[in-house]
Amino acid sequence: MRFTLTTWNINSVRLRIDLVAKFIKAVRPDVLCLQETKCIDDAFPLKRFKRLGYEHVALNGQKGYHGVAIVSKIPFESSDVRTFCGKVDSRHISVAFGSKAQIADPLIVHNFYVPAGGDIPDPALNPKFEHKLSFLDEMRDCEPLHPKPADRHILVGDLNVAPHEHDVWSHKQLLKIVSHTPIECEKLLGIQAQGNWIDVARQRIPLSEKVYSWWSYRSADWSAANKGRRLDHIWVSQALGDSVRDFKITRDARGWERPSDHVPVTAVLDV
Repeated sequence: MRFTLTTWNINSVRLRIDLVAKFIKAVRPDVLCLQETKCIDDAFPLKRFKRLGYEHVALNGQKGYHGVAIVSKIPFESSDVRTFCGKVDSRHISVAFGSKAQIADPLIVHNFYVPAGGDIPDPALNPKFEHKLSFLDEMRDCEPLHPKPADRHILVGDLNVAPHEHDVWSHKQLLKIVSHTPIECEKLLGIQAQGNWIDVARQRIPLSEKVYSWWSYRSADWSAANKGRRLDHIWVSQALGDSVRDFKITRDARGWERPSDHVPVTAVLDV
């Protein structure tokens, strides 16, 4: 079965539902994982998604902040929510696909929104950065994120870390900027190593090439300046490593009217 999955930090699903609809109509992913939905579950635009063909929805929402969702054209067997750092702040949801979707071997999709971490890269001075580092540590130690050799898992989301030199516009200038500090990069790559995950973007795009999925709102001309970072990720377990057929970052979405500062990231797999 050909399986298309997109991750997108939408920065308010209600405000940008028309942009989501525009993307969905063009790409038609089987599964769309959203972060920063910024609404309680009862306010999520379910009817609009169902009209678009996405009848299967798993939500972990929160009023005005954070929030993650998975919307799907194909049915899933179950969903699960995990909390990290003792906070109920809507940063994770997962779903399991199986026989209902005519998928023979179980397929688990994890959707994460890692804390941004504030502006000061010092946990002693910045509680938000301390929270981010603790969150990454708990992800590393989370048993469900350690797939066994035969397990078919996908981990996606706004992980808020650009871990490699060419995941940012200037490695030298961003070493002391939250999202690319050495400690964050080390911790994110530690999660990847602990779970033996494959970073789909860097499986298909050499480490020597610049790759971005986020451009700041602060730039007057984001496209010309092109000061981006790769904060949005799709990882697959080893059992799916040879199943990836395509990968795309929809850069044009950053130039749409009233856009998110993140753009959709899509992978196509044979499952």
